[in-house]
Amino acid sequence: MIPHRPLPIISAPMAGGPSTPQLVAAVSEAGGLGFLAAGYLSPETMQAQITQTRQLTAAPFGVNLFVPETEWPEPQALEDYARVLAPLAERLGTAPPTVGEFDDDAYPAKLEALFSDPVPVVSFTFGLPSRETVQELQQLGTAVVLTVTSAEDASAAAALGPNALAVQGAEAGGHRATLRMSAEPNTLGVLELLAQVREVTELPLIAAGGIGAPARAAELIGAGAQAVQVGTAFLTTREAGTKPPHRRALHTAAAQDGAPTVVTRAFSGRPARALVNSFTEEFDALAPVGYPYLHHMTSPLRAAAARTEDTEHLNLWAGTSHASCREESAAELTRRFAGPALSADGGD
Repeated sequence: MIPHRPLPIISAPMAGGPSTPQLVAAVSEAGGLGFLAAGYLSPETMQAQITQTRQLTAAPFGVNLFVPETEWPEPQALEDYARVLAPLAERLGTAPPTVGEFDDDAYPAKLEALFSDPVPVVSFTFGLPSRETVQELQQLGTAVVLTVTSAEDASAAAALGPNALAVQGAEAGGHRATLRMSAEPNTLGVLELLAQVREVTELPLIAAGGIGAPARAAELIGAGAQAVQVGTAFLTTREAGTKPPHRRALHTAAAQDGAPTVVTRAFSGRPARALVNSFTEEFDALAPVGYPYLHHMTSPLRAAAARTEDTEHLNLWAGTSHASCREESAAELTRRFAGPALSADGGD
């Protein structure tokens, strides 16, 4: 089972910097379950962040891994996109993008590290681990969570015997957790998706996507979710490692009662929800399927934009409920989203 927590609030693992040990520890200390995002980290950095989190809290926390892609994008499409991006790279003062080598995000080494030094929970996204991996983690006392975006994917995930499924609705910010990167993500909201997944499995379910208020969290718990996984709202907490221009863009959007978002492959080659900006408007229709190649192509461009606080060319990940973002501590957000009713009931 997932470790029992007083509050059924989970901080979504947000790769690329936002999910710091300080954020994870603050959520877990407040009674929720914090999650480290191991995506894009080296195994050594992942282990260092695990060590730092343990120094900050004795409460349970989780680690999220990216499952390597099994699909191969069209090489010509990747070359074409690199050429399309070249003029922007020149304007931003960085080298022209190139099609690099395949990157498995050091998945085998990270697994070995988690086998050698287990943590309470490990979740997987972008695909499914092997049944042997699930069983080995469980034998070590680690609960396993698999992330799904459809009832069909939930059936495949449930067959591996995990401890729970994270059910991610279309409202979610950042990457959609489709099991195949070429799959067009559905538009099912988390409430409807939760009901569909419940029809195919009795596993505990974690609801994710568009959870911007305590009332929404309570609604999803009332609909049968064991816990809710909140992402975008944590991006503007004080402990988050969110880039300053991204943080400011979210605050600006919240002050305007929200801004348009789009699900786009433009930044990484996988569908992901972000605030609309010049980059999404210029490149969304041109971006091919191609994670992690596009991620590496655009990474120097995004870094250059961040250095000059250019929000028009950053990946401003945001869910549909981003208008709820505010400046507060992660502990305050965790307790606020749980609310009195959920605090009394607790997570299981």
